[in-house]
Amino acid sequence: MKPAAQDPLAQLTEIRAIMERSSRFLSLSGLSGVGAGVVALAGTAIGHYYLQQEYGEQGFRRLFQTSEGERLAALPFLLGLAIAMIVAALLVAAFFTLRRTRRDGLRSMWTAPARRLALALLIPLVAGGLFSLKLFVSGAPELVVPSLLVFYGLALLNGSKYTLDEVKYLGITLVVLGLVGLVLPGYGLLLFGAGFGLGHIGYGLLMYNRYERPTGANFTAS
Repeated sequence: MKPAAQDPLAQLTEIRAIMERSSRFLSLSGLSGVGAGVVALAGTAIGHYYLQQEYGEQGFRRLFQTSEGERLAALPFLLGLAIAMIVAALLVAAFFTLRRTRRDGLRSMWTAPARRLALALLIPLVAGGLFSLKLFVSGAPELVVPSLLVFYGLALLNGSKYTLDEVKYLGITLVVLGLVGLVLPGYGLLLFGAGFGLGHIGYGLLMYNRYERPTGANFTAS
């Protein structure tokens, strides 16, 4: 029997893996998704508490009927909360992804595929953020959460060609939740937690178990 290194099929498989690594960012850790989901759930809870304190038990729905002055008064806190969530999620993602990058023996996680992925995500995210901010200021706060879900889902779909294929399924899920939010705007906060929170956690656990978690085969092989 020929050694595996001389097996043409094994060589083709290795070449394909090398090409894929050079064109896609495959070191994205599933635990970064879990961390981002936990951050989103925490942010959802804080936002829910704040709105209840400001507008009563039906705080989120009451926000839809606020005057322009009331909305602008709430904007600094809500915008600050959103920025804090983004920063925290990015830090968590960077930590776990850098850890996986080092474990995989790579020099840096800021590779060419990583830069392409970041750009593919950044454009829809910035557009969606500005669009949502305009909706809030212009008197359509009930459309903010649906637009955030849809734009973020589209960003994941746009970036999925530069990373793991499973990212696109999370993107589709978020787009669907955003469209549901257009029909049921009163459940926007719940949909936000489900999409950004539970969606990321479920995706992250799936990716961790599929690509990162040591298996019995790994232990026996070593």
